[in-house]
Amino acid sequence: MSDAFTLDPRLEADSIPLLDMRLSTVRLMNDVRFSWLLMVPRKAGLSEIIDLDVEERALLMEEISLACRALKAVTGCDKLNVGALGNVVRQLHVHVVARFEGDAAWDGPV
Repeated sequence: MSDAFTLDPRLEADSIPLLDMRLSTVRLMNDVRFSWLLMVPRKAGLSEIIDLDVEERALLMEEISLACRALKAVTGCDKLNVGALGNVVRQLHVHVVARFEGDAAWDGPV
């Protein structure tokens, strides 16, 4: 396994780069139906949040909180959905999605 961080090609193809935080790169999902951020910790070989050490987990949670606050301020959404599923792409990544009552997927998952 390489020590260099590489973004999974599927995540790269499905999103647009926005900015880098201390731990995570933040990307905008390329789906016009939803305001949807993707956060990927820039460390090689991660698939689960538990793969991060204690300090990195705390930093990831702080970065998720910052992303949530920013997304809510910009969109005025009714609800924020945050999840790290990894069913399709194994690389650790966190979805932060602004949801609105009546959006294209309400009241189910995006």
